[in-house]
Amino acid sequence: MEQDWHSGHFCCFNCDLNLTGHRYILRDEHPYCIKCYENLFANICEECKSPIGTDSKDLSYKDKHWHEKCFKCVDCQNSLVDQPFASKEGKLYCADCHDKNFAARCDGCSDIFRAGMKKYEYKGKQWHEQCFCCKVCQQPIGNKSFIPRDQEVVCVPCYEEQYAQRCMKCNGVINKGGITYKGTPWHRECFTCTNCNKMLAGEKFTSRDEKPYCLGGTKFISFEDRHWHSDCFVCYKCNVSLVGRGFLTDGADILCPDCGRA
Repeated sequence: MEQDWHSGHFCCFNCDLNLTGHRYILRDEHPYCIKCYENLFANICEECKSPIGTDSKDLSYKDKHWHEKCFKCVDCQNSLVDQPFASKEGKLYCADCHDKNFAARCDGCSDIFRAGMKKYEYKGKQWHEQCFCCKVCQQPIGNKSFIPRDQEVVCVPCYEEQYAQRCMKCNGVINKGGITYKGTPWHRECFTCTNCNKMLAGEKFTSRDEKPYCLGGTKFISFEDRHWHSDCFVCYKCNVSLVGRGFLTDGADILCPDCGRA
């Protein structure tokens, strides 16, 4: 220490043991015999609670210390020296035991999520990429759109094929803006007056024989199970109103007497 001592004066700073010819350790520029150093400064092993002597390796993690032989997984007891490990609630685990006991698990296959794996989360549950599948076709959803169904998910093509409502008129899938009439679904553009095909969405309409009619004429003309609005009851040739007049039929058409005789 760049200082000179009589041989009888070079002693342990704590117990005055003569250190000439003995091992010693410097601490804050003072020499200590091995026994005093271990008693005063040695770290206590977290596992065996014994001092970690100068002849032992002192392995530390987060201000805690272990003998080399005591630095092991709390679960499988395998050594953690030079091995990956993780801490949980103050205890050390090897990577495998940590994953087995604490890693998040897939709600599909119950296996753990390992480092680098994609995780899909929905409604508090989580899946591996290959486990987040359509309920119907069992194909992974990936980044495609899906629709919830009975606590599970269905891809859009399968949903439209098996579950989507279909229009009463055209049988096409109703994916937005549908109308329900007497318990049956319709596209807005398909929900029209039975007689004149006027769109009824957002309009007032009436019903006759379970069929919708616009209110263009609130009176109906009936003949042999056929029905017309009063405004629609006209000769198909000259377009003259036949309300209150005699008429003739020509198949599905109606004619005024003049056009019928002609």
